[in-house]
Amino acid sequence: MNFLKSSIKNLLPVDFIVVVFCLFLSLLNLIFFQKVTLWYFHILMNTIIIEFILITVYKEIKTQNFIWKQLHLWYLVPLIFIFFKELYGMVEPIRGIIYDDILILIDRFIFRFDPTVELYKIANPFLTELLQIVYGTFFFLPVILGIDLIRQKKSEEFNYSAFIIVYGFALSYIGYILVPAIGPRFTLHNFETNNIELPGLFITNFLREIVNSGESIPAGTLNSALIVQRDAFPSGHTQMTLLVMFLSIKFRSKLKWFFIINGSFLIFATVYLRYHYVVDLIGGLFFMIFTLWSGKFIYNWWLRIRKKKYL
Repeated sequence: MNFLKSSIKNLLPVDFIVVVFCLFLSLLNLIFFQKVTLWYFHILMNTIIIEFILITVYKEIKTQNFIWKQLHLWYLVPLIFIFFKELYGMVEPIRGIIYDDILILIDRFIFRFDPTVELYKIANPFLTELLQIVYGTFFFLPVILGIDLIRQKKSEEFNYSAFIIVYGFALSYIGYILVPAIGPRFTLHNFETNNIELPGLFITNFLREIVNSGESIPAGTLNSALIVQRDAFPSGHTQMTLLVMFLSIKFRSKLKWFFIINGSFLIFATVYLRYHYVVDLIGGLFFMIFTLWSGKFIYNWWLRIRKKKYL
C-alpha cells in the first residue's frame, strides 16, 4: 500500500496522462473485444506499462539511482510507438471505414484541385531527397528538444514539454479512431509506383521503406491500402512538429531555429510526399492548439493535487 500511495503521489503529469491513456485504450478493448482480435494482449500490455511506471517512480524516489531516473525520463520514447502499433490492431476492426473521400472533397472545396497532384508539377529528385530526409527526422525532434532542455538544466520546462508532447500524441491517436483515413498515396496516386513517380537521389527509397514498415507495410506487400495504418487525420507530423516548434520558442531552446526551419520543411513534405491531404494539416493545427489550451489546465491541475509549483 505504501508503494502504491508513494508512486501515485509522485507521478509526474506526463506519467498521469500515460496511465489515463492506458486505461482509455483498455476500456475500448473491453467494449469492442468481439471485434479486436488481440484485445486481451492489448489490455495486458497496458497493465504492464502502468505497473512499469509505478515501479519506476517508486524506485527513483526511494533510491535516487541514476538508472531509474533515466528510465523515468526516456521510457516515453518507445512508448509512443507501442501505442501507435496498438492502435493498428484497433482502428480498422472497431471502425471498419475510411473517410478519405470526404477529406479529398474538402481539399477540392478549398483549393479547387488536389494539392498532391498539383505539387507533382514541381517534383524533382533533389527536392524529393531533401524532403524525405527531413520527413524522417520527425520522431527525433521531441528527443532533441528534450536533450537540449536537460543540457540547459531546465527540468520544469522539460517536464512540461514531455507532457505536452505525449498528450499531443494521445490526442492525435484519438483522432485516428474518430476519422480513420489512409492518405493520398493510396487514393489519389498509385502506391506501387510511388518510387518511380517521385524518385530521390540516394536514400529516398530506403527511408520510404522505413516509414512503410512503421505503418505495417513490409516491402513487397500486395494491396497495401487494405493493411496500412489508418493514421492520416489529423496529421500527427504537423501537430507534433508545431508543438516542438512552439515549445522551443517558449523555452528559448538554443536549437529553436533548427526546429523552425526543419519543421517548416517537414510540414510541407507531408503533402509533397503524398502522406497527407492539406485538410490533415489543418486538422493537425487545430489539434495542436487544443493540446496547448487543454494541456496547460490538466498539467497545472495535476501539480496542484501534488502540491507542486506549476507553470
